[in-house]
Amino acid sequence: MATMGAFRIALGVKCDTCHVQGDFASDEKPEKEMARKMIVMTREINGNFPDGKQHVTCFTCHRGDEHPKMQPDAAPAPAN
Repeated sequence: MATMGAFRIALGVKCDTCHVQGDFASDEKPEKEMARKMIVMTREINGNFPDGKQHVTCFTCHRGDEHPKMQPDAAPAPAN
């Protein structure tokens, strides 16, 4: 449950984003398969670090949003 909580916070979503309410084992939702692919991706990236530590998590890209951030937020307009 702690791992699921970390995923939920990193993506800013609720459990039913990936899970079918009342049938958490169901693979009906495509979001669940995508989550599995992303877990594999982060494990592969972390596996390339020789120190064995976790350097990349879901939060690294998602920053609390359902979809990963592809670029930084726009810089605020300069004050005049």
